Amino acid sequence: MRLRTNALKSCLLFAFFVCFAGTVLPNAKAAIQKKLDDWHAKAKFPGATLGVTLADGSSYGVATGYSDRTNKTPMKPDDMMLAGSVGKTWVAAIAMRLAAKDSLDLDAPISKYLGNEEWFERLPNAKLIKVRHLMNHTSGLVRYEFDPKFIADLKQNPYKVWKPEEQIAYLFDSKAKFEPGKGWDYSDTNYIVLGMIIERISGKTYYEMVEEELLEPLMLDRTIPQKGPLLQGLIQGYAGADNPFGGGDEVLKNGKFVFNPQFEWTGGGMVSNSIDLSRWAKMMYEGKAFDKKMLAEMLDGVPAKLGPNSKYGLGVIIRPTKVGMTYGHSGFFPGYLTDMMYLPEHKIAVATQVNSSVFRDVGRNPAGVLIEALEVLIAESQPKKTNKR
Repeated sequence: MRLRTNALKSCLLFAFFVCFAGTVLPNAKAAIQKKLDDWHAKAKFPGATLGVTLADGSSYGVATGYSDRTNKTPMKPDDMMLAGSVGKTWVAAIAMRLAAKDSLDLDAPISKYLGNEEWFERLPNAKLIKVRHLMNHTSGLVRYEFDPKFIADLKQNPYKVWKPEEQIAYLFDSKAKFEPGKGWDYSDTNYIVLGMIIERISGKTYYEMVEEELLEPLMLDRTIPQKGPLLQGLIQGYAGADNPFGGGDEVLKNGKFVFNPQFEWTGGGMVSNSIDLSRWAKMMYEGKAFDKKMLAEMLDGVPAKLGPNSKYGLGVIIRPTKVGMTYGHSGFFPGYLTDMMYLPEHKIAVATQVNSSVFRDVGRNPAGVLIEALEVLIAESQPKKTNKR
């Protein structure tokens, strides 16, 4: 795989950052660095990064700890990690682009797009599921990736190249968890089926579309598709020796992933860094990734089991916090944890990544670190009071 290093784009990015260099709030950056360092000191994870994109579009990142625990390689702010389910935000953006052109009907039954497939009626709830049910996890389809048989098959053939039909087949002829629209259950299966619909409509692969329509135009040069076990720029991750997916603690051996992460596909399927993720969140939730008229549709959420009063829209977690309502997503993939948030009231976006998926080592929810970073950024952006005599 390659990183996009087009010379013209690099020059434009350089000019962009020079232009906005004076907008970085040095006190805020130092305060966020301290919070990241304090988190690392009190926990056992190797390292973490945190990216910030301010209201004016300027970005920066901070880092703590190590990208490689054995070699004591310092973590860098632009280090790249697997983003896990945060990748669903790109899938949702592509879907919204298709919906804006009337190529995809969000309220159509999925049979409109997949009904002629020979396996279709073996999918639970097949005739009742609508596209919107897939996108907000109300379809009743459960996770294929935690099926014991899938995990056993992955361990037996770790470098298998998976087809989406093979993945959803773990659900064939089973009973749905609930009738579409009558419950909520987070499931990668929903987005695998959505990815199949996207490719049927477009005639292109999903990764072709995401590169051509989002990554390249928006200059997300440190974000690449997760197409196989060799991923350029990916740093070491730690999944724990007893992680259920196998392969041991270190997920990279001689630069190669210990199994083929390609299976995640439209369930996530992206490698990125915290700076790019914060830039992406701001651009997407300000309507720059697809027709802005579709933004309200994306942010129309249903109650979700992701925290107090949280909702899930079309590929977006809508979370009320003490600093205000936020839009974003969290992500897990063996070896890495990710979270990103956009705060519309202040037009600020933040993201964090940890190169460990061992929750007991991470010590706290990364979302809490992002909220603390947002508090710092809000405080530092307020006009300073002066004493008048």
